[in-house]
Amino acid sequence: MSNNASEYWKANLRLVSILLVIWFVCSYLFGIILVDTLNKIHIGGVGLGFWFAQQGSIYTFLILIFVYAKMMTKIDRKFDVHED
Repeated sequence: MSNNASEYWKANLRLVSILLVIWFVCSYLFGIILVDTLNKIHIGGVGLGFWFAQQGSIYTFLILIFVYAKMMTKIDRKFDVHED
């Protein structure tokens, strides 16, 4: 594997790792582990922990999909592997 391909793969794995950590924090940590603490904060009449467990992690996941697509486009252009 050439050095450029190796650097491209490292950048891809770094991005995926960061996004997975964010998703883990929002879905598991906020929605399960810290739910009682976060439920002391209310949004729209429900606790923040409940909101993360029911909707927040889904919204976060959708946002992360768009962030991944945008960031991968930048990485693809940086390493000259883009499709256009």
